[in-house]
Amino acid sequence: MEIATWNVNSINARLHAVTAWLSEAKPDVACLQEIKTVNEGFPLAEIEALGYNVVIHGQKSYNGVAILSKTPIEDVTIGLPGDDTDEQARYIEAVVAGKDGSVRVASIYLPNGNPVKDEDGNLTEKYKYKLNWMRRLKDHAAAILKHEEPLVLAGDYNVIPEAKDCYDPKAWEGDAAYRAETHAQWRAILNLGLTETFEQLNGRAGEYTFWDYQRGAWPNNMGIRIDHLLCSPQAADKLTAIRIDKHVRDGVKPSDHVPVIGSFDL
Repeated sequence: MEIATWNVNSINARLHAVTAWLSEAKPDVACLQEIKTVNEGFPLAEIEALGYNVVIHGQKSYNGVAILSKTPIEDVTIGLPGDDTDEQARYIEAVVAGKDGSVRVASIYLPNGNPVKDEDGNLTEKYKYKLNWMRRLKDHAAAILKHEEPLVLAGDYNVIPEAKDCYDPKAWEGDAAYRAETHAQWRAILNLGLTETFEQLNGRAGEYTFWDYQRGAWPNNMGIRIDHLLCSPQAADKLTAIRIDKHVRDGVKPSDHVPVIGSFDL
């Protein structure tokens, strides 16, 4: 089973790229982020025509996540538990059918968190929201890990794990994706017993998933790695390969992110 994550930066603006990649790569499951549309605006017919079942948690103009699966989708959770007042569409979770049983997957669009500080040097509400969202994710992950089932938490985490995952660490010092507080929350999530698939099977420096549209970032490989697949032990034991489809960034009107695909014997 191939499970992918991709921040598409507007499903309707990038539909040409999304359908082309789905037709080429044919992942069994694709977790999309930043679809930037309400549920009714999602191009359902075009995606279903490629053989996918779809569940969506949309939002007008911002955020939005979806799960696409070639097998049936069940037990859908809309929104990250832990804060009933949170209206941002950043989390969707479901169970999909595998060859020998079910697999729980989530599509995650973790908050950016910038700017980190206000004019007085205090942490902004945006950064506090990011840290609190990460705490909620940790608590929820701890709860579902108790099921002891194959679990893949896929998404744009807006976290640069280490210096090797960034073209210029000094340039990112102070950014919400690369602060000590962010790294502490990231480690707390991993310490639940989750495996970061790229680090497990590859781990090389200079392998990125995001390149800004500005300053010649893509042609000069000025990228960062912020899109990740985190797995429960039951999924990590079945992990066979990981790849980053960097060629997608070369397309017409591409997303600034590229797909990350994990292969599992599930």
